[in-house]
Amino acid sequence: MTVASLASVGVSYADHDVLSNINLNLDDNCRIALTGANGSGKTTLLRLIAGRSSPDVGTVTRTKGCEVGYLPQSGLVHRDRCLYDEAELAFAPLHDAVAQQQRIADEIALTEAGPQQTRLLEKLHALQERIEHANYYQRQASIDLVLTGLGFAREDFSRDVSQFSSGWQMRIALAKVLLAQPDLLLLDEPTNYLDLEAREWLESFLLNYAGGFVLVSHDRHFLDTTVSEVLELFLGEIKRFRGNYSRYEALRSKELADLKKRFEQQQLEIARTEDFIRRFRYNASKAQMVQSRIKQLEKLQRIEIPDSMKHIHFSFPKPRRSGDKVLTLEAVSRSYGDTPVLSNVSLTIQRGNKVAVVGPNGAGKSTLLRIVASVDRGYQGSLRYGSNVALSYFSEEQSLQMDPDASVVQTIEAAADSALLPRVRDLLGAFLFRGNDIHKPVGVLSGGETSRVSLLRMLVRPANLLVLDEPTNHLDMFSKDVLLDALCSYEGTVVFVSHDRHFLDGLADRVVEIARPARQQFSVVTDYPGDYAYYRHRTSRPDDSPQDSDAHVAGKTPAQQADAEEQPNPSSNRQHQQRKARRNRLRVMEREELQLMQQIETTEQRHSDIEQQMALPQSYRDGERMQELQRQLQEVRGEQQRLSALWEELESDRAAMESQQ
Repeated sequence: MTVASLASVGVSYADHDVLSNINLNLDDNCRIALTGANGSGKTTLLRLIAGRSSPDVGTVTRTKGCEVGYLPQSGLVHRDRCLYDEAELAFAPLHDAVAQQQRIADEIALTEAGPQQTRLLEKLHALQERIEHANYYQRQASIDLVLTGLGFAREDFSRDVSQFSSGWQMRIALAKVLLAQPDLLLLDEPTNYLDLEAREWLESFLLNYAGGFVLVSHDRHFLDTTVSEVLELFLGEIKRFRGNYSRYEALRSKELADLKKRFEQQQLEIARTEDFIRRFRYNASKAQMVQSRIKQLEKLQRIEIPDSMKHIHFSFPKPRRSGDKVLTLEAVSRSYGDTPVLSNVSLTIQRGNKVAVVGPNGAGKSTLLRIVASVDRGYQGSLRYGSNVALSYFSEEQSLQMDPDASVVQTIEAAADSALLPRVRDLLGAFLFRGNDIHKPVGVLSGGETSRVSLLRMLVRPANLLVLDEPTNHLDMFSKDVLLDALCSYEGTVVFVSHDRHFLDGLADRVVEIARPARQQFSVVTDYPGDYAYYRHRTSRPDDSPQDSDAHVAGKTPAQQADAEEQPNPSSNRQHQQRKARRNRLRVMEREELQLMQQIETTEQRHSDIEQQMALPQSYRDGERMQELQRQLQEVRGEQQRLSALWEELESDRAAMESQQ
C-alpha cells in the first residue's frame, strides 16, 4: 500500500534548486537508503515526506489512515519525565483509541441490528486491528526490549530524561519512533549516536519491521544489511537503484566513470573554445566566428561534477621509524572512586599494528586509549613506550584545545607538515569544509565541525603512533573512505575505537575486546590476533574459550608471549588445478553479472518512465490509462525482483567462490 507520494516536487533556496521535479511513491514495505552528497537535499526530502515542510512546487500526498514517523538528525531534548514514562508516550495515540473502542462497544450494545450496527462493528474491528498491531497490550515488554536494545540499562528506566546527554537524548527519540510502529519510518542518520552493539540491534529490528522505512546513514555495513533499494539525490534529481548499498556503488561507479569521461571531454572542448576566443577576440576578420563561439559557450549545458565525486588521495607525512615494540602495558588497573574499570591489563603493541579496541559502552574503551596516550595517568601498573615513538591522540575532548579565533584553514596550515601545505584545501574538502567554510573561525563551528578540524589537524602532523577515539564520528562515507585509505597505507601504528563496521573490517589487523561479564566488577580485556572478521568468527561460537587458542586474556598471558608461526602448506598439483578452475568460473560470473547489471539498468529506466507518466495530470484524468500504467508498473517491479534475485544468487555464489581462493 502506498503511504506517501511526491509529484513534480521542487524546492529552491535563493537561486539554487535543491530538489527538482521529484516523482516518488513510497509504500509500507519499502526498504530504502537515501543517499547523496552533503547538501544534496536528503534532510529536505525527508521533511517533505514527513509533512514538516512544504514544497515550492508540486504536491506531497500522504494516504489517509497511514502513519509516518520521523527522526531528525539532532536537536531533540526531553525533560520532566522518567525514561520509562517518556518511552510510554509513543503509545499515547493508542490510549485514545482504546477509550474510543470502549465507547463504540457500549454504543453497539445499545444499537439494534441493522446498517448502523454494521458500521459500528466495522469501525470497532478496525480499531482492534490497529491496537493489536501496535502491541498495545504488550507495550511494557516492547518498551523494555527497545530501550535495552538501544543501550539503556534497566536502572536507567527511572532516571529523569533531562539527566541524559545529547547523544542519549537522540536514542530516546529513536526509541519512541520505533515503539510507535508507523507505516513508514523516516530515520535521518539514526546510527550517529549508536555504538556497535546498538547498531547491530537496530539492524535486527529493521530486518523484522512490519512497515516500510527510509534511512539516511553514513554506515555502509548498516545499509548493506538493512536495505533493498537505494534512492540517490544527484544535482537536484532522484534516481532509484535496486539492491543493497554495495550493489548501488557497483552500478553507480560505471555511470560516474562515464560522466567523468564526458566531463573531461567537455572541459577540453571548453578550453579549446576559450583559447580561440582569447586569440582572435580583437581580430576583425574573425569577429563573427568569435561571437559564434561565445554564444556556443553560453548555450552549452555544462556537465557538473560534485565535490563528492572528485577523487582525493591523502597520505600521511612519512613518520620516523619506531622500535619494534611500540608500547607495553603491564598489570595496569584503573578505578574511578570506588568503581573499578580495568584490572591487571597487560598488552604489547608491535610496530605496524592496526589495533581495534571494541566493547560495549561503559566497558572502558576510551579509558584504555587515554592511558595508552598518557592523557590519563591515574592508573596503577606500568606503561612503557618503545624507542623513537612519536604519538598523536584524537578524541572529541581534544577539540577544545584549539585557538577559537583562528580560521579552519589557518589551524590546519599551522599544524601541517611542509610537504602537505599545497594540498591543505583539498584535504579540508575531503573533511567537508568547502568554499567559505574554510575561513570560519574555529570558535563558531558546531561540535561535529570542530571534531573534524581536530581530527585533520592531528592527521597532518608527523607521528608514528596514532591513538584515535571514534575518528569516524561526523564523517560522511566519502570522508571515511579518504581516511580509511590513508590509514591502510600508513606505515606507523594505529590504536583506534570505531563503531563503523566497514571501517573496522577495512583497517583492523588485531582486535582487543573490553567486556564486562555479568556479576563482575571490572572489565576483562581479551586480545584477538586477527582482523575484525576473525574476531567476529571467534566470538560468535558459543563454545569458544580464549584459553583454547591464540586469543588470550590480557594480564593472564605474559605480554612477551610469542606469536605462533604458521607452518607452510604447499599446494599439490590437484589444488593448483582447482584454483585455476575457480578463477575461470569467477571470470564467467563477472561477465554474467555485467549482463545482469545492464538488464537491471534498463528496467530501472522503464520504472522511472512509468512513474513520471503516472504523475502527469492527463494520466490522473484518464482512468483506463492509469490502470494500464499501474499494470505496466507491476510487471516492471516483478521483473526487477526477478533480476535482483538472480543477482543476489550470483553474488552469493561468487562470494563463496572467492572465499575459497
